[in-house]
Amino acid sequence: MIFSTYEFTLIFLPVTFIVYFVLHHFKFTNLAKLWLVLASFYFYAAGSPDFFPFFLGSVVGNFVVGNSLSKLQGDSHRIERGLLLTAGVLANVGLLAYYKYTDFFIENVNFIAGTHIPLQHIILPIGISFFTFQLIAFLVDSFRGETENYDVLDYLLFITFFPQLIVGPIIHHAEVVPQFENRKNHKLIYDNVAKGLFIFSIGCAKKMLIADPLTTDAQQFFGHITSNLPMIQSWFHSVEYTVSYYFDLSGYADMAIGLGWMFNIHIPQNFNSPYKAKDFQEYWQRWHMTLSRFLGAYIFRNVYRKGVSYRNYYVATLCTFFVSGFWHGAGWTFVVWGVVNGILVCIASYRNKKKMNTPVWLGVPLTFILAVLTRILFVSDTFTDAARVFKGLVNVSTLHLSTLKSLLTDNWDMWLLTLVGLAICWFFPTTLKLSEKFKPNWKYLLYAATLLIICILNMDKVVQFLYFQF
Repeated sequence: MIFSTYEFTLIFLPVTFIVYFVLHHFKFTNLAKLWLVLASFYFYAAGSPDFFPFFLGSVVGNFVVGNSLSKLQGDSHRIERGLLLTAGVLANVGLLAYYKYTDFFIENVNFIAGTHIPLQHIILPIGISFFTFQLIAFLVDSFRGETENYDVLDYLLFITFFPQLIVGPIIHHAEVVPQFENRKNHKLIYDNVAKGLFIFSIGCAKKMLIADPLTTDAQQFFGHITSNLPMIQSWFHSVEYTVSYYFDLSGYADMAIGLGWMFNIHIPQNFNSPYKAKDFQEYWQRWHMTLSRFLGAYIFRNVYRKGVSYRNYYVATLCTFFVSGFWHGAGWTFVVWGVVNGILVCIASYRNKKKMNTPVWLGVPLTFILAVLTRILFVSDTFTDAARVFKGLVNVSTLHLSTLKSLLTDNWDMWLLTLVGLAICWFFPTTLKLSEKFKPNWKYLLYAATLLIICILNMDKVVQFLYFQF
């Protein structure tokens, strides 16, 4: 189920919200939690019905393993805990690998061995990359004794809470479970509902009014890449996709955060104006922050060892971005994309360490251009396609005034929308800043209502969120 649909906004959300707080009003706390869990299960099953039994089995199985790890504390159980954690992590990774990487593995075997094993064309379940990370984090923290033997309802709410279930933000049990246990959050808080609707409306507008049309237009270009691409089109569509990708992801994050506020649950921020970054180290501190936090906590810190040369900061950074690239997609283009990002972060880190500061007026546009170039590698199906686009960027022979005039005339609305998107990225406050100034008055109500009405009137043109395919 997608947030930006009639089914979600006009049926699922109101029904789930009303029943949840009515049950809390009559002090049926556990029943209210169970209702929210069941609603979240329905939310997932509606989008990925064939995978739902496996999702349910995975969620239950991880609870059993995590609960067992929490109880087996102490040196006397070190071996059992180690084996149980390894088995749990491998089961999660194995499920993800089967659905996401089977064809990737077969393609590489066929290429290396010259075999002709048929591809399986397995449909990727929505959200599997995200909830797998949360489940692994839960197991690792249970191994460390940090999950405090959560009861099954609190655990299920942490994993399945529908606003963040499909595309994140990636939440941590320690920041969410206490909120569901807090009795103050069981009451209907009108200011939170108003603030949530305000944030949700901004995210919905980002997604539907900016990201969707730009994504649709850019994908037509990247889906039909030929040789000898014109320079202007190559640059425009690359920038267009880079802008659309940000608004798609940050729009979903805003919608999730807004929904969380409506249920009195504070979901962590995921974006902080990444295109305002002056280098790639700062860029990744601002982009998909909950993913960076997870990778830093569970990959980087397990590789990095201070004073050990072969496990130093740069090695750990490259390993982390290698995992990030591989997690994003089953293809070598994603792996290389991850490594390239890691190299750029290492360069920025070295420069910052040596006090080689780049002025903001140069650093911001340079970082954005590098983001555009890496995004080409990310979106291209093959290295050949990516190379053709890169060649198109420097194809000066196609640079003609008539070509520019034709593109502006035929695609003026996408040019204008891209410029509006860039202006918002660079010169406007973030959703967080806007929400911090929020007041439940007529001004903000009118703003949110206007955006929501415009979006609802366009919900017959549904475009999936880009991260649904990862």
